[in-house]
Amino acid sequence: MGLLELCEQVFGTADLYRVLGVRREASDGEIRRGYHKVSLQVHPDRVDEGQKEDATRRFQILGRVYAVLSDKEQRAVYDEQGVVDEDSAVLNQDRDWEAYWRLLFKKISLEDIQAFEKTYKGSEEELADIKQAYLDFKGDMDQIMESVLCVQYTEEPRIRNIIQQAIDAREVPSYNAFVRESKQKMNARKRRAQEEAKEAEVSRKELGLDEGVDNLKALIQVNLRSDSYNLCTLWSICGIIFCFLLRSIPSTYLFF
Repeated sequence: MGLLELCEQVFGTADLYRVLGVRREASDGEIRRGYHKVSLQVHPDRVDEGQKEDATRRFQILGRVYAVLSDKEQRAVYDEQGVVDEDSAVLNQDRDWEAYWRLLFKKISLEDIQAFEKTYKGSEEELADIKQAYLDFKGDMDQIMESVLCVQYTEEPRIRNIIQQAIDAREVPSYNAFVRESKQKMNARKRRAQEEAKEAEVSRKELGLDEGVDNLKALIQVNLRSDSYNLCTLWSICGIIFCFLLRSIPSTYLFF
């Protein structure tokens, strides 16, 4: 069975972009982040022994999807013809996809992540990322706040100010979704973030965890293996940690 048929069977769609949850026009970075996000959900390490075989199959198929879309020639063929070259080297059936994933997403410590946050915030890199997110999502602050690295909902005024300065300087266009965003939409976004933070605190207390590094790691492991896996709740608990996990910097890392 070919890759597209496998995707239809396992993920319910033969569209490789939909499998990764990204746009057809997605950049290399977006495709990488999409692969990382979905792979965390289907990774064999987060399921019980009885589900490992199915999870491994999904994980392997996902690796092949990323291999196609991350290869310029393979992606061009798929975009133009809607087919995949099953005989290509990038789709080698004997490839160790677990090793491939670990090669892409190397380990790092929580301290390294926190150090990255300190150097990233206020940097030219962050400024460029915020502008790019504004352009990618045409001023939709819901999506901008979800996509920019290391951002908490309390920082929205800072992010809005950066974008407004870029608009005033004519570095980016003025999108109605941004300049005319309703108070109702702003308040709804704030309420969602506050509710997620409350859920996160409840989860932390139920598990008897304090805010130490080891316990944050433990909580991540619990969420990754849970049937009620909740990305939003985990985001609120782990802040910069999960932000870093889901939105890769030039080299993406894992510490668990």
